[in-house]
Amino acid sequence: MNKILLSIFILLIAFQANGQKVGLVLSGGGAKGIAHIGVIKVLEDHNIPIDYVAGTSIGAIVAGLYASGMSPEDMIELFNSDEFMLWSTGKMDKDDLYYFKKKDENPDMLSLDISQKEDGLKLLLPTNLVPERQMDYAFMQLTAQTSAVCNRDFNQLFVPFRCVSTDIYQNKAVIHDSGDLGIAIRASMTFPLIYKPIEKDGALLFDGGIVNNFPWDVMHKDFNPDIIIGHKVTNMGGKPDPDDIFSQIETMVTQETNYEIPDSLGLTLETKLNEVGLLDFPKANYINSKGIETGLGAIDTIESVITRRVPKEEVQERRREFNNKKPEFLFNNIQVEGVKDNAQRRYIIQSIKYNERVINLEELRESYYKLVADEQIKSIQPLAYYNRQTGYFDLHLKVEPSKPIDVEFGGHLSTRANTFGFIEGNYKLFKNSAFNLSSNLFFGRFYNSFQTGGRIDSPTRNPFYVSGYYTLNLWDYSATSTELIFTDIKASNINQTEQNALVQIGTPFSKNGIVDFGISWSRSNDQYNQLNLFNFEDKADETIFNAYSAQLSVDKKNYDYKQYPTSGGRKLFSLKYITGKEEFKPGTTAPVNEEISSRHNYFQINAFYDQYFQLNDLFTVGVLAQATINNNTLFSNYTSSALNAPVFNPSPNSKSLYLEQFRANQFFGAGSKFIYNISQSLHFRVEAYSFFPIQSFEIINEDKTAKFSDEIFPEFHFMGMTGLVMQTRLGPLSAEINYYDKPGQKWFFSVNMGYMIFNKRGF
Repeated sequence: MNKILLSIFILLIAFQANGQKVGLVLSGGGAKGIAHIGVIKVLEDHNIPIDYVAGTSIGAIVAGLYASGMSPEDMIELFNSDEFMLWSTGKMDKDDLYYFKKKDENPDMLSLDISQKEDGLKLLLPTNLVPERQMDYAFMQLTAQTSAVCNRDFNQLFVPFRCVSTDIYQNKAVIHDSGDLGIAIRASMTFPLIYKPIEKDGALLFDGGIVNNFPWDVMHKDFNPDIIIGHKVTNMGGKPDPDDIFSQIETMVTQETNYEIPDSLGLTLETKLNEVGLLDFPKANYINSKGIETGLGAIDTIESVITRRVPKEEVQERRREFNNKKPEFLFNNIQVEGVKDNAQRRYIIQSIKYNERVINLEELRESYYKLVADEQIKSIQPLAYYNRQTGYFDLHLKVEPSKPIDVEFGGHLSTRANTFGFIEGNYKLFKNSAFNLSSNLFFGRFYNSFQTGGRIDSPTRNPFYVSGYYTLNLWDYSATSTELIFTDIKASNINQTEQNALVQIGTPFSKNGIVDFGISWSRSNDQYNQLNLFNFEDKADETIFNAYSAQLSVDKKNYDYKQYPTSGGRKLFSLKYITGKEEFKPGTTAPVNEEISSRHNYFQINAFYDQYFQLNDLFTVGVLAQATINNNTLFSNYTSSALNAPVFNPSPNSKSLYLEQFRANQFFGAGSKFIYNISQSLHFRVEAYSFFPIQSFEIINEDKTAKFSDEIFPEFHFMGMTGLVMQTRLGPLSAEINYYDKPGQKWFFSVNMGYMIFNKRGF
């Protein structure tokens, strides 16, 4: 009898071991949560089963990716990828920047929407630091096929899954057990201030860590496994850094969570990563290794508690079978939410699909990023639902149009006198076409400008735009010619005032390329003193040039930053025809007393090449070359000839100086850039350029008359720059030294914030 009871007891233990179910719970904690992957790897390597997964925030991402059929190796590869770094920081891949859709670059540093409220107009501050456009597309791409396989039931995933988000209005947890997997994960990891909240079923959802950062209770209630393994990476109890706003928010967000799993239900592992910040995703390999250390350190305890084993090969085979069920990404029907006007809906659908019946993932990606580059659209959340009747995915686009009015602020701040401010107002709307009306103002000692105009974009199969602008530019080069830091204003010897009206039509020839044709009228008024000795009472010499021009250009650009880029490049070819009348009026110090009038009719060809080549993670090399051919005749004197000649100014600082030695009707300029990448946002750069005038001009007598040099390449001049540059969310911050091979002051030191970008000239 005793032998029979013993046999039954042994059979019961064996049955319990064979039926033992294990749940894995993963906490939030920002980048520290990459350590979850290391723990999963250890469990799989030691044949420990994972029957259910649940997580919050970064824990929801790792748990969700695992439940969708990704292995630990797949996940760490994703977190190390350039693509992840882009969508986690909101930085656009330079290959997804649609140059054609962008308006002309300006020095904006901050953009604020203006909304019509009951009590009047209000400026709307940004609600999130990281744009969601890439992240939303990435989650759709990563999870839509998985949602199709499980039929939107999280119990039918590769591993049954739960995650938690927070209904911020009702301050309660929302448990995600079905629906769109990508939306569930996005809602769970939407950390306040950093990411934009998710709207679902009328609720505004934020990071689940606000109410439950370690959902072992959800695991116990929904799945009731025999053993729960919890892994937490949120180091509670530590004082947040007073200089780190993210650590402060993290501490506030995760205050209410119970991190202790009762001994009767399971065990808790912890990886301490005090040295890792909330957004330290570039440390992925290090963080993952710490998770592996945690898993290996606890594996003896885990194996003593969990007696059931599942061979890793069996898990891998089941993963392959699950992934093989995922349907191909082909999209047919498109539905648009968030817009009320049918014309707007047609504009969006036409921009995505044109007249094609079915598009693939690559075609969708291209159209999606083209559309999010549109000034009229603030955000698009793409959702893909598998239609079992058609065998295709239906694409649902949740569109948030841009507010009709926004204001942009920016400019350039410097220890030198080339500081200026910038403000621009935009009015945007779209029906069957997109319309943008704008006006801007630059103000400073060195540069002032006003511009007003607009642009119309048509989303046809071969899209095109038409734009027209009036611009008034005023330059005072003497304000920046000598001083290292601000000094008192002195008598000015070079002032340029130019107004122009420009009409252009353009069309893309690639993602980053534009072909455009433009015509313009321009009137320039240059005031200058040709003698070195003058005072405030002297009347300056004056050259007025009224001109019309026509231009055809082919331009391809994909820089990663609009100033001090470190990757990408630009290729430009332009052909211009200019015809105009010059009028010279002598001042009180002019070497000649009579007025001079003459006509100028000429062609100008310009070719520009600039490309960056990444040698490795630390070093990048850039190559720049520019050639200009111009058959214009000389103006009435040497100074006016130089002022109206093309200029070689490849560095930001050189654009604020009157560099007489770097101007010629025909020239070739070239140089190299050497960049040491200290971090993703900080680099040290050295630039060196040489200027070779093919057809330069020189003074031939005391009346300052000019003539072309008799020699080809009669001389060359050198300029260089070295500095430390940090790319911030407001723009580049730089400390730099510039050198110019010219008479007078050659060295210029400055600390700068912002962009040295101006309104266009007429020709």
